[in-house]
Amino acid sequence: MARYVFITGGVVSSLGKGLASAALGALLQARGFTVRLRKLDPYLNVDPGTMSPFEHGEVFVTDDGAETDLDLGHYERFTGVPARKTDSISSGRIYTNVLEKERRGDYLGKTIQVIPHVTNEIKDFLRTGEDEVDFMLCEIGGTVGDIEALPFFEAIRQFIQEQPRGECILMHLTLLPYLTASGELKTKPTQHSVKELQSIGLAPDVLVCRSEQQIPEKEREKIALFCNVRRDAVIPAYDLKTIYGAPLAYHQAGLDQAVLDAFGINPAPRPNLTRWEDVMDRLTHANEGEVRIAIIGKYTQLEDAYKSIAEALTHGGMANRVKVKIEWLDSEVFETEDPSPMLEGLHAILVPGGFGERGTEGKIRAAQWAREKKIPYLGICLGMQMAVIEAARNLAGIADAGSEEFDHEAGGRRFTPIVYHLKEWVQGNHLVERKVGDDKGGTMRLGAYDAVLSEGSKVAEVYGTTRIEERHRHRYEVDLTYREALEEKGLLFSGMSPDGKLPEIVEHQGHPWFIGVQFHPELKSKPFAPHPLFASFVKAAVEVSRLV
Repeated sequence: MARYVFITGGVVSSLGKGLASAALGALLQARGFTVRLRKLDPYLNVDPGTMSPFEHGEVFVTDDGAETDLDLGHYERFTGVPARKTDSISSGRIYTNVLEKERRGDYLGKTIQVIPHVTNEIKDFLRTGEDEVDFMLCEIGGTVGDIEALPFFEAIRQFIQEQPRGECILMHLTLLPYLTASGELKTKPTQHSVKELQSIGLAPDVLVCRSEQQIPEKEREKIALFCNVRRDAVIPAYDLKTIYGAPLAYHQAGLDQAVLDAFGINPAPRPNLTRWEDVMDRLTHANEGEVRIAIIGKYTQLEDAYKSIAEALTHGGMANRVKVKIEWLDSEVFETEDPSPMLEGLHAILVPGGFGERGTEGKIRAAQWAREKKIPYLGICLGMQMAVIEAARNLAGIADAGSEEFDHEAGGRRFTPIVYHLKEWVQGNHLVERKVGDDKGGTMRLGAYDAVLSEGSKVAEVYGTTRIEERHRHRYEVDLTYREALEEKGLLFSGMSPDGKLPEIVEHQGHPWFIGVQFHPELKSKPFAPHPLFASFVKAAVEVSRLV
């Protein structure tokens, strides 16, 4: 049976609970333990799949097709453990499950209440797969005191009481603000945050204190005294130059030891931190120079909207021992301005996914510029579709080439739909069917699917195989009706679904590096195992930088 670590936050949001959870998972792995990380989100959306990227950042997709919080991306990148549907839950999903059971009569006519029905549903979620790993790390979104999070805290309180003694601990993240005028770190917000926890029947075993300043020993002792935790369990957490320094920094601060001490695991296995020492060596010794890569999208005002892509580019730089400098460019700007002045001097272009027509003409122009200037181009999801439309317009002579998605938004046909709404596909052993009018949430082609790569193609060379599995999140596909006309002009359909019906990858023959993929390779990249597409893409950018 797994031991449970519940990670909560106080004082303010965005303290880095997800990063702390991921780093702790990595440190427990380094000591030989198996881990699984989970996220409990208090918002009432069933999942973040229908949220705007400006509202919630990117949507992270699992192999089994769950649309989840971006923190699950941190979990995977730091531990290498593939996340599952059972690793993410929201209040919306909890209440949906409870109400569905009530409608079916599962509660035998009882009055449905937060306690025990909602809290029981949360506890059932926590227990899923508890026999599979040594440690289950469960992060609760938001901060203690948030009214919408109260059912989760109550469920945790009950859960801890029901588990065998010593099998659960609570790790609480707080902020130690620094007052410049007085030159003091203030511990009172942390004290009040812990008091809030205690008022609902919970008490932290480990305190992680974020601070921009060094925490003096006397302040750690004061926190330990007033918050009723061991002094060695007050862990400082300082700002880092890179998130990948977190495992080593938290280890040096004593986080993993404090957690194991709280569980009474003594003597604790010695950690093997070679993996993270190598990661930091590659980041801090990028001796091969710097490359400038543009991300041209419609959500560039919020970098979290493309979090996994930015991290995957960093991983590609680590694979080549170069520093990747990302230039964030709004694709809408290219619709009214010549892209050349903004793109000259860049070493590669990446066009990411997205939904809706806004900014797409700018993405098409970016793809055209990369093709004509022989600059490395990686198109992901919508970025692939825009590259195909560009080739159809400017190479195959289909001047009004566009997407059915844009026609649907406009309420009438304006384009020749090179890209069409996906109406059916094979998932496992059954046929999935969709209509344009279906609900938006959870109706896309989601999760891991196989693809077959053409022998001798660029992507087959990059992957080193002709059979791959990648994660998808989209509802529109390139129409194979135009395949022959496009391939005659040099746009090779180099990756297909196993049944040959759905295009997965295109590449321009005769171009040094121009690849579009229908899936999201960034979701599977890790600092200690960079995705081959991103490693190759950055390598191509390095070659361009040496020619400039």
